[in-house]
Amino acid sequence: MRNSPGVFILRLIATQTFAAEPVALFNGKDLTGWWGRKTKDPREILAMPADELAALKKASLADIQAHWSVAPNGVLVNDGKGNYLTTDKFYRDFRLSLEYRTVPKADSGIYLRGIPQVQIWDWTQEEKFKHGADKGSGGLWNNSKDAPGKDPLQLMDRPFGEWNQFDITMIGERVTVGFNGEIVVDNAVMENYFDRKLPVPAVGPIQLQTHGGEIRWRNIYLEEIAPEEANKILQARNDHGFKSIFDGKSFNGWQGPVENYEIRDGAIYCKADKGGTILTEQEYEDFDLRFEFKLPPGGNNGIAIRAPKEGDPAWKAFEVQVLDNTHQKFANLKPWQVHGSLYGLAPAHTGYLRKTGEWNFQEIICRGPRVQVILNGTKILDVNVNEVDTTGLKRVPEGINRQRGFVGLAGHKSPVGFRNLRIKPLKR
Repeated sequence: MRNSPGVFILRLIATQTFAAEPVALFNGKDLTGWWGRKTKDPREILAMPADELAALKKASLADIQAHWSVAPNGVLVNDGKGNYLTTDKFYRDFRLSLEYRTVPKADSGIYLRGIPQVQIWDWTQEEKFKHGADKGSGGLWNNSKDAPGKDPLQLMDRPFGEWNQFDITMIGERVTVGFNGEIVVDNAVMENYFDRKLPVPAVGPIQLQTHGGEIRWRNIYLEEIAPEEANKILQARNDHGFKSIFDGKSFNGWQGPVENYEIRDGAIYCKADKGGTILTEQEYEDFDLRFEFKLPPGGNNGIAIRAPKEGDPAWKAFEVQVLDNTHQKFANLKPWQVHGSLYGLAPAHTGYLRKTGEWNFQEIICRGPRVQVILNGTKILDVNVNEVDTTGLKRVPEGINRQRGFVGLAGHKSPVGFRNLRIKPLKR
């Protein structure tokens, strides 16, 4: 098996001890824990009040019972028709393993967080070769044309009558698919089929699609990947060239009002009654910065990028917001104030922070005028600052014109924690 990010992820996961044990999504006896839904935007059910969602689930059960059954050997069977089996529970980061067996001319798939789909083909059906059936199963078929992951890296389908095995890992928006012992999707971004301008939802259900022919499923297990383990995987991915800028025990390499900060358990915290921006002693031009942060309720901080030694980095350079924008006191934020945004300039997508008190993993990539922010494995900001319409802004951050500067923590009298800060200079 080739050395790749996907292989690395599967191997790393295999060595970890997860907070949650694998659970059987199908109990081998009945359809407890499942309901029925077609291809619909999962944001609809994520936004539903509990009573409305319960009513929707109940109304779907008649269709499920008409087309899904459990064979005497504990195998889940669908006749190729009806709603797709959908988990009651919503999942964030996970490893899903299952087996399936299908019939000629069937077409199916697996929806991850309610997003289509890990494709299941009849790879011999010539009339569907134009759609990619001849390339085999396992690809993220609803990704855009030529997007990484759309087609599997190799044909691994077994002959009809035999069981096929999937091992699917999803962390943030990235998906790795192991199929019959080989990697066929290698750490690819799963696009949001329902709105490609948005990342996939942070949570959602697993769905088993039924389409055009009998399909059987068995040994359906899911293990949730805890935040600490997800962070380790994200931090270790493609980590060549990164160097630590915080040793976990001192402010060596930092400048500014370090007395307003403290170090506890290997992390830097701004003191609750203090503030100010501390900066690296080294300047950077283009870089990839990775770090973990933990927000207290209502926490507020920021990451200064390409900052000068003096002045507020939010305006004298750029500040990437680090903020508990879910807190009631921030109910009236402007779009460019939410977490991950370029303060005063460009808004980030919301909904990808973990619970307050949990460690988040974030990556900030600056290359020329382009700034990207990836939170817990999902890209929440991707902006070319030269293309931002600034005509309606009362004040424009001076970072638009800065090519080089310091990286720092912009404290706002809030005990936000930072650890495992590492940076890699980039070449244009």
